[in-house]
Amino acid sequence: MSVLEADDCVGGIARTAEYKGFRFDIGGHRFFTKVLTVQRLWRDLLGDELLTRPRLSRIYFNGRYFAYPLKAVNALAGLGVVQSLAVFASYGWAQLRPVSPELSFEDWVINRFGRRLYVMFFKSYTEKVWGIPCTRIGAQWAAQRIKGLSLWVAAREALLTPFRRGRSSGVRSLIEEFEYPRLGPGQCWDACASRIRAQDGTVELGARVVGVRHHAGRIEAIDVERHGATHTEPVAALISTMPLRTLIEALAPAAPEAVQLAAAQLSYRDFLTVALIVDQADVFPDNWIYVHDASVRVGRIQNFKNWSPAMVPSPDRTCLGLEYFCFEGDGLWAMTDADLVALATDELALLKLVDKALVCDGTVVRMPKAYPIYDDRYLDALTVLRDYVTGFENLQLAGRNGLHKYNNQDHAMVTGLLAAEALCGARVDPWTVNVEDEYLEEGDVYGLAPELADLLDSQPRVPSPIGG
Repeated sequence: MSVLEADDCVGGIARTAEYKGFRFDIGGHRFFTKVLTVQRLWRDLLGDELLTRPRLSRIYFNGRYFAYPLKAVNALAGLGVVQSLAVFASYGWAQLRPVSPELSFEDWVINRFGRRLYVMFFKSYTEKVWGIPCTRIGAQWAAQRIKGLSLWVAAREALLTPFRRGRSSGVRSLIEEFEYPRLGPGQCWDACASRIRAQDGTVELGARVVGVRHHAGRIEAIDVERHGATHTEPVAALISTMPLRTLIEALAPAAPEAVQLAAAQLSYRDFLTVALIVDQADVFPDNWIYVHDASVRVGRIQNFKNWSPAMVPSPDRTCLGLEYFCFEGDGLWAMTDADLVALATDELALLKLVDKALVCDGTVVRMPKAYPIYDDRYLDALTVLRDYVTGFENLQLAGRNGLHKYNNQDHAMVTGLLAAEALCGARVDPWTVNVEDEYLEEGDVYGLAPELADLLDSQPRVPSPIGG
């Protein structure tokens, strides 16, 4: 088996970057799942290096911090009695007169939270993340990512949690703890690469696939670019995690015109992290903060020391990751690293999180095609593309970008496991992972072959950190 990675390290968007001993994620990656095969794989790779960490996250809105998930007392104090009553009145109206048909992200959220709360806590942040109006984001994205949460559920959880004695409602968005590798998520993928090499496989960095040659329904060879030179190499089978649009563009002979047009309809959101080193032991207690404020461009702020103390080389300092969502080539993306560090420092001060004088260093990591966009045209395009690529008998797609599905880390891993099984003759389909509106977390729901689970049985079956 050969793994070709275009980047200079493994992990993709789940890698861990390092700068002068400070480690940071490209976006925070919690390790939680109810898919036992994935959980056992994490434990097999990481062992005691997989820590259980408390979750604390807040929303910054209108100069105040609100607990997330919603806590009734906190929300009432932050919004005031009049505003809170208006929120529930708006929610009541949405229950009486729901938007129908429910097509967009805006429709989906209004039907479950009411228009007033949608405008306050969803609209500006979501449009900052995706760079398009909420009316152009498909309801499928909300259904997949918010997972059954509504204003009523959130309020009920806020009121009943003190009496639950550790029990969980099962709503994914309300998780209060998670697992996390001691040195960040990249530690998991470094261990995976080492395991592959130890079993006579290869993991090659800086190897970009730029062409996929096919004939009579089979992939026969790939063109690989290394250090500016391109070589053609035969393949028996191919699992592709490259962006689906890029895969279609790389095919030789070219895909039919209708397929090429469909691929051109797929869009991606790019992303950059500005990691700032702060000469202060403690800045804020959160793992991360969502920034719902149009006066700043930052969308989310991670405090990596609160994910794992080992992410920083000195307990006297803190590493904050300010996340900016952009399109490759736009104004943010094109800014110099020095200008981005200055922008992030200014915005931290504007939000009254850190004194500018305490920021002593910083670096920038850019991640193209970080998120597949669920806009108002992607679903029709994806139907065309799926029908076409499934016609290749020795090709399977996996991962977020490979399938153009905004899956969580565990679901992305399941697609890789199923892709490998499918190439070995199992009757499984990576496209079926996480297609339902509700989060399919109960046990091994994806029909993984028993032999695959048996490979991991050296680790005990343990309950998920979120129950189940």
